[in-house]
Amino acid sequence: MSLPRRLAVLTALALPVAAAVVVVGPQQSAQAGTRWPGHPDRSLVSYTVRPGDTATGLSVRFHAWTREFVALNGARLHVGERVRIPVVLSAVRKSGQTRSKPARRTAKTDRVRTVEHAQRPPGKGWLHEDLTRTQVRRIVTASARKHGVPPKLALAIAWQESGWQQRRVSSAGALGVMQVMPDTGRWMRWYADRPLRLRDAHDNVLAGVLTLKVLRDLTRRDNRAIAAYYQGLGAVREHGMYRETKRYVANVRAHESRIARTGGPF
Repeated sequence: MSLPRRLAVLTALALPVAAAVVVVGPQQSAQAGTRWPGHPDRSLVSYTVRPGDTATGLSVRFHAWTREFVALNGARLHVGERVRIPVVLSAVRKSGQTRSKPARRTAKTDRVRTVEHAQRPPGKGWLHEDLTRTQVRRIVTASARKHGVPPKLALAIAWQESGWQQRRVSSAGALGVMQVMPDTGRWMRWYADRPLRLRDAHDNVLAGVLTLKVLRDLTRRDNRAIAAYYQGLGAVREHGMYRETKRYVANVRAHESRIARTGGPF
């Protein structure tokens, strides 16, 4: 994957690079905000723009509507600028109510964790990197079905990104089966309700599937969602699809069609 493309994805989708921003979640921010007069169910949260922030990315992260954010602040953001984010309180409450309960610790789960730790290559931190393509396919399919993403679409993107292989790192630092940037993985933790380890094949697939789910919800068109996965949603909306992006979309669609016909892209 090219560096410009990965930077576009990072700019449009990822959380700000600064670690201090990551520790503040939408629920805490909503509680610290003020009511928006004349707009029920909204809390205005003050926020300082960081490198990589976009109107769409901040709106999704803080459970706000992009059009309302733009109405308050404009579409172009500048690093260091103070903006007001109109958080939808009911969406924040719903997100908090749907958080999964912590897994119960048992002797069985402890054994599984011990095995996973033993499988990790020394100093590398990879988990399940030696899964066969058949095993990766099952993981992607199960995750896509669980989160309402067409399995064949998720499989096609995974094939285009890595050939259904986990131990892959791009020159820009994208990781794993779904080639997820670390900052995008940190953003997807809010949808997974837990930190995601991108060097774990299961978490990597989950991060990629959740990213695809968010993009499909925002674009309502699979071709645009595929393009945004590659180019970045903000860049697609502002500039349309680059020539390289159009080729990427065509390749993914071809893989998807071949998976539907034959069961595999190879």
